[in-house]
Amino acid sequence: MSSAAPLWTAAEIAAATGGTASGAFEVSGVAFDSREVGPGDLFVALTGEQTDGHRFVAQAFAQGAAGAIVSRDCEAPHVRVADTMAALEALARAARARTAARIIGVTGSVGKTGTKEALATALDRADPGATHKSVKSYNNHTGVPLSLARMPRDARFGVFEMGMNHAGELDALTRIVRPHVAIVTAIAPSHIAFFDSVEAIADAKGEIFAGLEEGGTAIVPFDSLHHGRLRAAAERFAGRVTSFGTSEGADVRAVETMAVEGGTFVTARLGERELSFTIGQAGAHWVSNALAVLAAVDAAGGDLALAGLALADMRDLAGRGARHRIVVGDGDVLLIDESYNANPASMRATLAVLGAEPAVRRVAVLGEMRELGEHGADYHAALAAPIREACVEYAVLVGAGMAPLAEALEGRVDFVHVADAAQAQSALDAVLAPGDAVLVKGSNGVGLSAIVAALARRGA
Repeated sequence: MSSAAPLWTAAEIAAATGGTASGAFEVSGVAFDSREVGPGDLFVALTGEQTDGHRFVAQAFAQGAAGAIVSRDCEAPHVRVADTMAALEALARAARARTAARIIGVTGSVGKTGTKEALATALDRADPGATHKSVKSYNNHTGVPLSLARMPRDARFGVFEMGMNHAGELDALTRIVRPHVAIVTAIAPSHIAFFDSVEAIADAKGEIFAGLEEGGTAIVPFDSLHHGRLRAAAERFAGRVTSFGTSEGADVRAVETMAVEGGTFVTARLGERELSFTIGQAGAHWVSNALAVLAAVDAAGGDLALAGLALADMRDLAGRGARHRIVVGDGDVLLIDESYNANPASMRATLAVLGAEPAVRRVAVLGEMRELGEHGADYHAALAAPIREACVEYAVLVGAGMAPLAEALEGRVDFVHVADAAQAQSALDAVLAPGDAVLVKGSNGVGLSAIVAALARRGA
């Protein structure tokens, strides 16, 4: 994408937000976290329950900000508005209105960040630099507008992750994003503490289709128990509904899969077309993600062959399957980093990956799963079966929520139950041996990424 034109000028920001510019300036990026501000950025001083961004305006300019959106007096270059959050949303809508890019929205209980990353990589392969994507997991009521506001005016594709933990949230986000293509990756009891049932979660995820542009494409998981429910929601808004999966009847279907080192070789069928490719990530869940990616690339007018090549490069997603070789004694250990988040479905999927890994011994470091509501104890205890199926010989269980699993494993699998990530690190250090394969997975708030970072520094 061309870097000649600024991302936004002061006049454009003022026109989009209804604000008043202090003078002329241009920005090349947008941030609302002062710690992330870089040279040329626009700093949006959001006011929240915990802090007030106006306290950090001076810091933002010290770090190189070129302008700010504020709702109070400011001596630095700025656009003054009545409400900075409303201004960020307005800037997002202006970015969406001016672009000619094909826009893809991604949601789901599991797999949405990995699918977003894979899809952006696949689209970018044909025209490097022409695809814009959400960074990190910026998928909520502030992250989605920020990601849109950052989209270069000459982008060819935009890929946006959208998350939720309450009904109605996706409806609001998708009407800002207005995707041409909308994907639901999978439905699982993630955030079920805020819902009456998994069916209610499916309905909330189906809200993404409400923002589809006229004639847009909805992409739904065929193998899901909730396929019919999602399809019905999609048909209200979509010009076309495409399904993906491994079962007969899916529009985009894996007809053959074969495990290869650190990944999977797949032959997929899209109507009368057939494509063989390798995914640089292991596990059935990544096969599903890849099929959704192919469906979206096809719907968005991308290059399927190049997308297949790009999927082979999906090896180093921190917190989502990245693999490290760690020096231990006179040998090494395979570390599988799934530390970013966890729910019952993703736990089962990644334990199956560990189980398929050739190793002298399989070790699982598992953090508690959060936001599971009144059935949380049952969901944790139910992990005993996939742990045994994966032939895990030693488990480190982290957090109070893991107590039901500890009880279920008693006398069946060797384990230790600890309170936090620091204790888990000590417990793991005490048992690691050459030839081990170690899976680290848990809800983000448990902080298991610190264990991965510490181990990764011992890279082989």
